[in-house]
Amino acid sequence: MIRPLDERPQILAGARTPFVRAFGDFARVPAKELAAAAIREAVARSGVPPREVDAVVVGNVAGPADAPNIARVASLLAGLPESAPAVTVNRNCASGLEAVLHAARLIELGEAEVVVAAGVESMSSIPLFFREEAREIFLAAGRAKSLPARAAILSRLRPRHVRPISGLEIGLTDPCCGLNMGETAEILAAEFGVTRAAQDHFALQSHRDAVAAAPRHAGEMAPYFVAGSRGGALVAKDVGPRPQQTLEALAKLRPVFDRRLGTVTAGNASPLTDGAAALVLATPARAARRARPLAPLGTLRASATSGLSPLRMGLGPAVAIPRALRAAGLGLHEIGLFEINEAFAAQVLACLAALASDRFCREELGLPEALGEIPRARLNVNGGAVALGHPVGASGARLVLSILLEMRRREAKLGLVSLCIGGGQGIAAVVEAP
Repeated sequence: MIRPLDERPQILAGARTPFVRAFGDFARVPAKELAAAAIREAVARSGVPPREVDAVVVGNVAGPADAPNIARVASLLAGLPESAPAVTVNRNCASGLEAVLHAARLIELGEAEVVVAAGVESMSSIPLFFREEAREIFLAAGRAKSLPARAAILSRLRPRHVRPISGLEIGLTDPCCGLNMGETAEILAAEFGVTRAAQDHFALQSHRDAVAAAPRHAGEMAPYFVAGSRGGALVAKDVGPRPQQTLEALAKLRPVFDRRLGTVTAGNASPLTDGAAALVLATPARAARRARPLAPLGTLRASATSGLSPLRMGLGPAVAIPRALRAAGLGLHEIGLFEINEAFAAQVLACLAALASDRFCREELGLPEALGEIPRARLNVNGGAVALGHPVGASGARLVLSILLEMRRREAKLGLVSLCIGGGQGIAAVVEAP
């Protein structure tokens, strides 16, 4: 059942950090600090005093060892009350959106009146690992009772033992199908005939749109000061969008995942990124009691999650979007703006082709015909993750914030957010302006 607009949890405000390429300006900034910064700014913009936040939900994928329940750590660092419980949720690439949906459910169940939902990822901080044999040597050396015994054990170390394994590489490889995310994008490119040229054109448009939207992106974010030995630096804008990007430069890049026949390159895929985003949700009654009763950004009308083969994980939006629209009682043509996360240009283009395909929609979704074509002029209008980056735990929250602000600017009534999810899932949510 679709709740009346005036009874749904309201999204009051939101904010995010700049998105910065991994191993760049945020390389030494812990994920808990990025999340705290986004939460602090979102709450300040919401008009709700921090002491009145009832709960916190944070999406995060690569849980840091120093903050295993990063939601709790970040909420306290942000100055929220100790009485507000906090939980971390993980749905891989959709963790940020999952946090928003979880927050709305807490309000709908009557467990809270004001909930902060956030997403964060420090892909710079994902650790390196040693091989099992090396770990056994280090553990044995640590248990040695004398220095000569320890030295003897450590003498068994060889160069292969100290060659680290990237946690990023492990995390971006599916344990069930054995392929990394880029390889699954290559599968979709081949299945749906998505050419290298089409992917590069899509990537170029993402950069152009993101560069043109820089002033609007600035309105979403709070600059972040990174302390350093030389006085530190203020990071005040996204690092990824390239004003000088050209098709010629993109065409020169070599495929990454299939070097002989592949089409997915570093230029038409989302870069590794650090960042955080947060939103504040509240009951309509609590929103109306604010000292500064600002108009809410919008509400969640409906959502859906779906599963599919990990080999085709990038098709997640094509599977979830029809279900979300059905739950919302809407047709594709009624949606004013769309945000489909750009994990890979090939993946988004494959989803567009699938939704416009009678065969795919009949045989794989059980629909009588194609769902329809998503107009490119209404898709990712301010650029997407190919340009901005994809800090996996944060992207879903950023998409909700970005689309609601753009809906306000364009006076659009309805919007749709969707992401593919590593492991073979898709998620979609319909948002509605007040």
